[in-house]
Parts: sequence; structure tokens; C-alpha cells
Amino acid sequence: MNARGAAADRHVPVLRERILELLAPALEEEGAVVLDATLGMGGHAEALLQRCPAARLVGIDRDEEALELAGRRLEPYAGRFELVHAVYDQLADVLSDLGLQEVQAVLFDLGVSSLQLDERDRGFAYSQDAPLDMRMDQGEGPTAADVLNTYDAGSLERVLREYGEERFARKIARAVVREREVEPFTTSARLVELLRRVVPAASQRTGGHPGKRTFQALRIEVNHELDAWAAALPAAVDALAVGGRVAVLSYHSLEDRIAKQALAAGARGTTPEGLPVELPGHTAYLRLLTRGAEEAGPQEQAANPRSTPARLRAAERIRSTKGHRA
Repeated sequence: MNARGAAADRHVPVLRERILELLAPALEEEGAVVLDATLGMGGHAEALLQRCPAARLVGIDRDEEALELAGRRLEPYAGRFELVHAVYDQLADVLSDLGLQEVQAVLFDLGVSSLQLDERDRGFAYSQDAPLDMRMDQGEGPTAADVLNTYDAGSLERVLREYGEERFARKIARAVVREREVEPFTTSARLVELLRRVVPAASQRTGGHPGKRTFQALRIEVNHELDAWAAALPAAVDALAVGGRVAVLSYHSLEDRIAKQALAAGARGTTPEGLPVELPGHTAYLRLLTRGAEEAGPQEQAANPRSTPARLRAAERIRSTKGHRA
């Protein structure tokens, strides 16, 4: 048993019942497959296996500790799931390796997991001092400290502005470059101290913790999250059988924008305007299942504050695009 406790005691899946309501209709037939592309500690996976007894599950995650914890949580469903160490933009290869040509449902629960937030030595949380790591897969790649200590001021500014939507990106980047010449950054507390000095007090009063946007930006840069996400969602839609469903939980506007655009594009026909009928192969191949982005209700937000920023979108595959362009 992990010293920090079992996964079921440490993770409350966001919008659990609504996700089950959206995905379960596609998982009623024997042998139906659901791909949990962001397994985490297995809360949604456990709920899907419980609710959909005819289905089996493929769970992938880039975090090996999460896979271990989720595997223990899912032991009662042994024989009905496969867990794979991978990033979600590799989902087509994962399915191919398992001999699966299509799946009936896909779930993405994006962003940083409860496991990563709760474990101090991972460096994701700005509320406690920890090494500046932030890698979701600790076996490879540069850390957040590497980014802070090696990027030039312009590159740092770009990361903070694009990925953190940070208004004071230039001031922060210049301050980081000055400070690292005295001593390299190694822990989150020193970075938070710098941010408290650099971000104007008025902004801190109205915009929340001064580390929120910078930590988000560093995490996205370290893990190449947006590039992976922009590739993963179209691959997931391609993997869906007709009648299959995809659900996406995102936690900031950059992730949600990609989801909104990709799903909306599939729900629109591409026949040129002015033609009297829609051309074959140009009709919509998705049907939106949510009106805009849905949010957790007040009760869930009060019980689980991590659900507050969550935005849920879902769609159903209504025609195949195999063999011709969508």
C-alpha cells in the first residue's frame, strides 16, 4: 500500500455522474471498449467499470505512480481493464498495439491530477515549498527549474504569456533572469517569493494567488501539454466507432478552447455555401451532447473545490470518416 493512502481515499472524480450519463449509452453492448486517456488515480475508470458491466477499459497515463495506484483501485475488475504507460497523444499507437481498431467511448480529464497536486515532492503546488520539478512523467525531460534557469528572458516571457495568460509576463521573466544570476532556482518557495514582489499588489488582491498563472505556464511547458492535447483529441475522435462518444474535462481556457474548436468543427458540415444539397463526405460527423461547456454544480464545488474550474464538453460520432476526408 502506498504510504500516502489508497487512491479511492485521495481522489474524488469530477462530474462523475454526468460523465457516466454521457458515456454509458455507448457502452451497453458486450465487449464495448472505453479508453480513459488520462487515468490518474482511476476514479472515473472505476465508476465506468461499475456502471457498465459489459464494457472493458483501456487506461493510459504518463505517470507511473498513478498507474500503480489506479491498478490497485481497479483490482475488483481484474480481466476487464488494461493499463498502459503512455501520453494521451500516443493513444492511436496504444490501441493499435492492443489490436483495437475502434472504441466506443473516450474520456479525457485534463490538467494536473490530485496525485500530483497532493505530493509535495512533485512541485506542482504553489502553496507549499518543494523542488521545482512539475514533470508528469518523472522518468524523462527537463524540469520547471531547468526552464527557469536556462530559458532567455524572451522565451520565458512567451511561455508565461501564452500558457499562463500572465499580464505581467515581461516583468516576471526579467526578474527571474536577474535572480538566477545570483543563485539558480531550485524550489517553489523562492519562485513564489519573487512573484509576490513582482506582481502588483492590486492584481494579487483581485486575481488570486500570484503563483497561479506562472505555475500553470511552467507545467504546460514542461509537459508539452497543449501540443499533446491538440494532437490527442482528433486522434480520439478518429478512434471512435459510429455511435461512440467522447467526453472532455478541461480546467483552463487554453485546453477548453482546443476542445471547443475540435468538437464544433466535427459538428459542422463542410459543403460549400450555396449548394442545394450537402455533398457526400461533407456532412457533420459529430453531434454535440452538451450545450456549450457544462460546470459542476454548487454542491459539488463546495464539496470538491478542484471541480470549480472544470468545464465539460461531449460529442457523439454520427458517421464514419474513414476512407475520405471529414
